[in-house]
Amino acid sequence: MKTVSMDDFDSLYRTFGPMVLRRCRFLLKDEEKALDAMQDVFVRIIERKSRLQSVCASLFYVTATRVCLNKIRADKVRSGPAFETIAEVVSDASSSEVEEKIDSGILLECIFSGRDKDREIAMLHYLDGFTLEETAEKMKMSVSGIRKRLSGLRKYAESQR
Repeated sequence: MKTVSMDDFDSLYRTFGPMVLRRCRFLLKDEEKALDAMQDVFVRIIERKSRLQSVCASLFYVTATRVCLNKIRADKVRSGPAFETIAEVVSDASSSEVEEKIDSGILLECIFSGRDKDREIAMLHYLDGFTLEETAEKMKMSVSGIRKRLSGLRKYAESQR
């Protein structure tokens, strides 16, 4: 695992910038928002410089994930779903498919409401394809802790159906 001193911002940016930008692009699906989020990631880490001796890739990766999820959440609160998106879904699908998608969205919101850490774990494991071990390392948890959280999420989801 590569670590870099906090004193050399240029080196930090060259080392971790591309990875952070890729993560932000993947989560936000918007180049401008991804660039803003990448800047926020570096600002947050530099602000906490006094508490860190050195940094590693996992710190930037987890920080990028959190910043992007916060931006997604904030955008959702401010705007709600775009009319064009809703119209496109409705026109492309039968009414039962639309109802199923809406129900799935509501279910996911219920599952993750107030459970940011569980959301990150689920995204790392299910969306990004990380193994339990890799997810545990990124979240700084034990593999059994990750397994327990994912199991709890599955049980909760099944009980809400």
